[in-house]
Amino acid sequence: MSRIGRAPIAIPEKVSVDINGPVVTVKGPLGQLSRKIESKYITAKTDNGHVLVERSSEINEAKSAHGLYRQLIANMISGVVTPFSKTLVVSGVGYRASVQGNKLVLGIGYSHPVELVLPEGVKAEAKESDDKDKKALLVVVSGIDKEAVGQFAATIKSKRPVEPYHGYGIHYSDEVVIRKEGKTSGKK
Repeated sequence: MSRIGRAPIAIPEKVSVDINGPVVTVKGPLGQLSRKIESKYITAKTDNGHVLVERSSEINEAKSAHGLYRQLIANMISGVVTPFSKTLVVSGVGYRASVQGNKLVLGIGYSHPVELVLPEGVKAEAKESDDKDKKALLVVVSGIDKEAVGQFAATIKSKRPVEPYHGYGIHYSDEVVIRKEGKTSGKK
């Protein structure tokens, strides 16, 4: 049996979980999230201040969906209490980022600014790095839906992948950028 799927999910005090058939709705201080359980083998129920996710079969599809839906529900409960965030580093000569209304505007070396519309429930903030040694521009993406935050951060990152020689581009703050050595002269 799935170790992750078996673990009960504790419901915090200020959070309410409503399960109506395959639809799980979580309400908390920061907002409301809802998700439909798409697997016919998985059911969820509340019991004594916990959410339990159960499966009705031992086939591989049910086993793989068991841990998945348990973790998705746990992320929903966690997200309505404390928001998820991803930090991206924008590094390059003349690169800039700003938030204008519901758009993130990136000047990342193209002939035109790249405008990305913020998804529903996702916030972005552009700020300077606190590190005095490395002056870098940070874009912080946050929200209560972990999936939406991660997808929007990946979309931002895909607009200018990091090049390996100077390290210019967009990468996550905790990502290790592998640098290549440039060409050297032919003298031996």
